[in-house]
Amino acid sequence: MHIIFQGLFILALIVAIVIFSKNIRGIRRNILLGKDEDFTDHKSLRWNNVFLLAFGQKKMFRNPLVAILHLFVYVGFVIINIEVLEIVLDGVFGTHRMFASALGGFYTFLINSFEILAVLVLLGCLIFLIRRNILKLKRFISHDLDGWPRSDANYILITEIILMVLFLTMNASDQVLRDRAFGVYGEHLVGPFVISGKYSQILSGLSSTSLVAIERTSWWLHILGILSFLNYLPYSKHLHILFAFPNAYYARLLPKGEMKNMPSVQLEVLYAMKPELANNEAMPPEKFGAKDVFDLSWRNLLDAYSCTECGRCTAACPANITGKLLSPRKIMMDTRDRLEEVGKNIDTNGSFQPDGKSLLHNYISVEELRACTSCNACVEECPVSISPLEIIFELRRSLIMEESNAPQEWNTMFGNIENNFAPWKFAPDDRDQWKLG
Repeated sequence: MHIIFQGLFILALIVAIVIFSKNIRGIRRNILLGKDEDFTDHKSLRWNNVFLLAFGQKKMFRNPLVAILHLFVYVGFVIINIEVLEIVLDGVFGTHRMFASALGGFYTFLINSFEILAVLVLLGCLIFLIRRNILKLKRFISHDLDGWPRSDANYILITEIILMVLFLTMNASDQVLRDRAFGVYGEHLVGPFVISGKYSQILSGLSSTSLVAIERTSWWLHILGILSFLNYLPYSKHLHILFAFPNAYYARLLPKGEMKNMPSVQLEVLYAMKPELANNEAMPPEKFGAKDVFDLSWRNLLDAYSCTECGRCTAACPANITGKLLSPRKIMMDTRDRLEEVGKNIDTNGSFQPDGKSLLHNYISVEELRACTSCNACVEECPVSISPLEIIFELRRSLIMEESNAPQEWNTMFGNIENNFAPWKFAPDDRDQWKLG
């Protein structure tokens, strides 16, 4: 029977790893559908961003209480899962608490630390559930999150609570069995554990057979829950647990608010002013701006998969605050949804087959794009350095330069800039006349 469970565990582990690898390869392929862009400069500054923004969660600490709770959940969940290494090795080799004898008293210290963190994770998740579902903070009840996104956040929080309870229950039942020197449980002189030691008193009246059943059930549910969580990540906003790190590394280092120019357009302007410099071999780009995800850079698509859907960008957006349709969070979610749809199209057909849809118009409307003031507030607020503004810029470029789709007021301004070198309808020679009035 023991060999059977060992075989089942190895099978479950292999299946989980294979499925996760397949899903991650699909996401990587989707991201690389974007245009190439070089981010190999300023490596020290980029690593600094990783440590401050991804590991240190620097931007989260603008709201210290929420930041500390998030840190509990994040650090607690990650560190506690170091114990997964022992669980996995126990499952593969058919052992029980493999590291206990080798680490001795330090093992007890580690488990106690994990248990304290588990309680903090429980506390943080409960408070976040209350904020979302009882207090109903504005950014959590926005229509952006209607349907799956709202459920996704709750599922993750509930799952983390269940995993922490299973971890503590496993330790508590293990401790009672260890105190009784029952079977393999009595082979390691560790404990008592700081949290489960008190919890174990509730279980002390049960028979050893019942305790083994509880411990083994908790062990299996805990590890299968973690393997299931691993394979849930690619379908969840919590993929940012993994992608926040590369996203912070590949963050743009341009000054905030600086628009990325199109070299081909700059050359066209230069050639118009100095025809003698024109190069007959120079070709204009096939497209101006972006209409679909293929026209965005791979960095924009990585942004879409890294979005935490926290809504801080939308809460800071002046257009959204004044009731306009724009929501930077929705821009990122729509980009990811379109990219997922494109990925499924490729999976089905072997290569992308035109489906009559595009990111612009079918997912993101003209009204949303025109509402943006380019203030950069969304970029400044994002905890993981996502830039909805870049996607907005590229889609607006397509609207104006490909479709000539701009309000009359903008067209008037464009004409004035072209003819008078300023947004106003004054000849360049008359520009200083206001001083004489």
